[in-house]
Amino acid sequence: MSTPLTSDQTVTYLFDPLCGWCYGASPMLQRLHEAGVAVSPLPTGLFAGPGARPMDAGFAAYAWSNDQRIERLTGQRFTKAYRSQVLESPDGLFDSGPATLALTAVALAEPERDLDALAAIQASRYVEGRDTTSLACLVAILREAGFAAAADRLAVPDEDLLAANRTRIAEGRALMARLGAQGVPALAARHDGQLRLIASNALFGSFGNLVSHLNA
Repeated sequence: MSTPLTSDQTVTYLFDPLCGWCYGASPMLQRLHEAGVAVSPLPTGLFAGPGARPMDAGFAAYAWSNDQRIERLTGQRFTKAYRSQVLESPDGLFDSGPATLALTAVALAEPERDLDALAAIQASRYVEGRDTTSLACLVAILREAGFAAAADRLAVPDEDLLAANRTRIAEGRALMARLGAQGVPALAARHDGQLRLIASNALFGSFGNLVSHLNA
């Protein structure tokens, strides 16, 4: 029998939309959500701004090797279309800034659906091989996934959206520092007003093991 979740569980999910391990953790986050846990995604901007870089051949090879490990561990797909159209794209970028902005647009318009939007962006990149560093591509992805209001806002980002995005990233980075998180994905569990870091490896085992970590 699986361990039941304690009541009033809430978690903050620290992530980056271009993090392959975050994509690998997506099914576990969805299971938590379906089990009634309030999951609040909070971007850290890990691969945005100063963390962005060109997608050169050496980095592409490293990323593909890492992605294969994630696929073997989690079953999440990294397709040949992703490898050829994203990793091996001439003049490609590894920059999560645009995708993070897209998710902030969703958080402002439909905050209860932000995990769905993240999953749609991840699938577009890793399965369909679409360029999620392009705002135009992200607008199309959001529109196709039923996020019309967010897509409209992302198409012409205003200062309120940009400011909200900066605030979310700052909050994500501050929470990482506060908890001593070394990277993403990471979970900050809140129970009885207390926050604590859940080890990221809990996201890659059994669901029961993750529940045990949350209940500890």
